[in-house]
Amino acid sequence: MSFKSTILRTFFSLRSRSVERFRRRPAETQRKELERLLRECARTEFGRRYGFGEIRTPEAFAQRVERFDYASFKPYVERMMAGEADVAAPGRVRWFARSSGTTSERSKYLPVTDVSLWRCHTRGLRDVATLYVGQYPSTRVFEGKTLTLGGTCSKSGGIVVGDLSALLVERTPFWSGWFRTPRRETALLADFDEKVERICRECASERVTAFAGVPSWNLALLRRMVEYTGRRNLCEVWPHLELFAHGGVGFEPYRAAFRELIPSAGMHYMETYNASEGFFAIADDASRDDMLLMLDYGTYYEFRDGDEVVPLEGVQAGRRYAMLISSCNGLWRYELGDVVEFTSTDPYRIRVAGRTRQFINAFGEEVVMENAERAVTVAAEATGAVVSEYTAGPRYMTLHGRGAHEWIVEFGRAPESFDAFVQKLDGELMRLNSDYEAKRRSTMAPPEMHVVPAGTFARWMLRRGKNKVPRLANDRRVLEDVLATTAGQDAAVGVRG
Repeated sequence: MSFKSTILRTFFSLRSRSVERFRRRPAETQRKELERLLRECARTEFGRRYGFGEIRTPEAFAQRVERFDYASFKPYVERMMAGEADVAAPGRVRWFARSSGTTSERSKYLPVTDVSLWRCHTRGLRDVATLYVGQYPSTRVFEGKTLTLGGTCSKSGGIVVGDLSALLVERTPFWSGWFRTPRRETALLADFDEKVERICRECASERVTAFAGVPSWNLALLRRMVEYTGRRNLCEVWPHLELFAHGGVGFEPYRAAFRELIPSAGMHYMETYNASEGFFAIADDASRDDMLLMLDYGTYYEFRDGDEVVPLEGVQAGRRYAMLISSCNGLWRYELGDVVEFTSTDPYRIRVAGRTRQFINAFGEEVVMENAERAVTVAAEATGAVVSEYTAGPRYMTLHGRGAHEWIVEFGRAPESFDAFVQKLDGELMRLNSDYEAKRRSTMAPPEMHVVPAGTFARWMLRRGKNKVPRLANDRRVLEDVLATTAGQDAAVGVRG
């Protein structure tokens, strides 16, 4: 065992004791997190406005501070981005993670303080290793490097804005290169295709034992790595590979492709819940399909079921909740839009069950219903069409093909050109949603549209006992069910943009 591996194992062993403490004392841990947040932020403008110095209990906190979403919290973010100090977090915030927004917000910008970077995001990355070692004590993952496929960031007016993965690469110290590949300059390249080619050149001969990130981006990179090296699969490129820590989108649709690409019984997959707003959960038991909620990352959790909002100790196993966070990044009682299901309360484990709104996020594109409604309207107006009904969902990536969005559309009046309708739809989605644009320029193919006969959706709703059509879904169940309704009718017309 190398010296590096010995040091890392010792460090992660010490950290595992802290994880075990919050497993045993979750309510106490969360109360201390809230007390610390209130104390540290009492002198910010937000803290003075809501009297943080006078709050002594979680109940008082919930009564005094209203709930926020991005639209209502945005004025605080804008002031932080303008350079104001002590707005909702101590000092001046210089880092902002970019995430997709709604129709009126092409992108959301979320504060990333120095404290949150280290107390939350970096600790989460380290705890992936902590929990992995706990599950696989004989691992040799530390004998090699972790391949990290980062995004991009840019500097302007004294602030840095970009994908969270890029901010993490940008902010990590020089010695992180001992554990990570590719080089920082390569990881932060804006052009995805150029980045992939450079990674292939730099990393093909490295001893890569793990990789991390969003499944869709990594699948595209790893397919190219196999082609670049002329190998049959990734095990021939990196024979010591044993871990993929994934997050951002559901992994199940990608599982078969990864198993084909990495045909090894020693390969392990570890889910994480790592968002721009914070690092929240990590899979700690390979025999389960849920994740351990991480309670000491500078985040205080609350959960909404209808109009009722409860702290952690108020949740019930088997129930679904919208998640709210108050965090050292300067977000307060902020509703993410994610819905989680508690699978256990001893310890607290969750499964991401969806969003509070309809969406597609199979590839990290985070397209929400407002995006779809606007894009369909623009495409219809541009091509003289009238859209009666529609629904959309993902066409998953395969080992040899890119993923895409698949649309089923019923027209009251057909467009002048089906191809033009799809192209306009695609272009408007890219204009509205920066994450969709990034994926379309890298890992996603153009959308595919099925035109179905008049009355298809009415028959589907009647058959299913529904009174409305789901516009977006993050799986293929609605798509395939609607297409099955066309059986015996004129064949659906497939049109690729």
